[in-house]
Amino acid sequence: MIEILQSLRLTLLNTGYAKLGTSWNFDNVISPFTRMYYITKGTAKVYHNDGVYILKPGYIYLIPSYTYARYICEDYREQYYISFLEEINNGLSIYNFKNFEYEVKADEKSLYYFKRLVDLNANREIKNSDPKTYDNRPTLLDFIKQNENLTTKEFIETQGILNILISKFITNNKLPKEINLTNSNLNQILNYINKNLHLPITIDELANKCHYSTDYFSKLFLQTYGIRPNKYIQTKRIERAQLLLLTTNDSLEEVAQKVGFENVSYFSRSFKKHTEKTPASFRKEQVNI
Repeated sequence: MIEILQSLRLTLLNTGYAKLGTSWNFDNVISPFTRMYYITKGTAKVYHNDGVYILKPGYIYLIPSYTYARYICEDYREQYYISFLEEINNGLSIYNFKNFEYEVKADEKSLYYFKRLVDLNANREIKNSDPKTYDNRPTLLDFIKQNENLTTKEFIETQGILNILISKFITNNKLPKEINLTNSNLNQILNYINKNLHLPITIDELANKCHYSTDYFSKLFLQTYGIRPNKYIQTKRIERAQLLLLTTNDSLEEVAQKVGFENVSYFSRSFKKHTEKTPASFRKEQVNI
């Protein structure tokens, strides 16, 4: 587990302080990056991960990447916010470990860290609170590029603060040793899947890597992650495709190949089934905002 976490990479996108009212009302928000909030005044609601979180002062909140979310503010609130990309070992997400809280009472240092991140990264604020205005390819690339303007000291301090803040949401609960061993084995499979999304991947192949029967592997995977392995692979292919459509100039054919679809037609059908949009319309919608 520690060896995997040592490869964690956090890439800051934006950070700032916002004063928000009833216009902060958005549905069907699924972003390829993590959001983090520190509420200073007022309240709001965020629905994600099958729960509702009442945003309130003195607490910090985490919304993982590729999570369906619904945002509602019925009155007024003020908050510090951070958005960042996260990745472990060739695309494996830290959220694969499923050991996160999403609401944590802020300690005495939390507010300092949010303020310090804003000070270090001036002009990284979101201009419009509507996700459609910033959760798109051109803006995402612009925010990533701005990291190049940081000095070495600013960059390292920024990385340190992001690591400190995300660590506050990691639970301290330890699984029994035998389950940890199993999860470690399956986590390597997640890493293999994410590293090889461009290739055909079969359940038999994955089971053989664990020295399990196919039936036992599928049952264990479902028990551990709450999703069947085939569906997990397909979901990760679409998530990677969304990120590529947002952050590269690759053609649809190139994107399809990079995420393991044998042809654009099958890729488009699968993408639309998952997102209710074709890859072409998804990209056009984001680029033209």
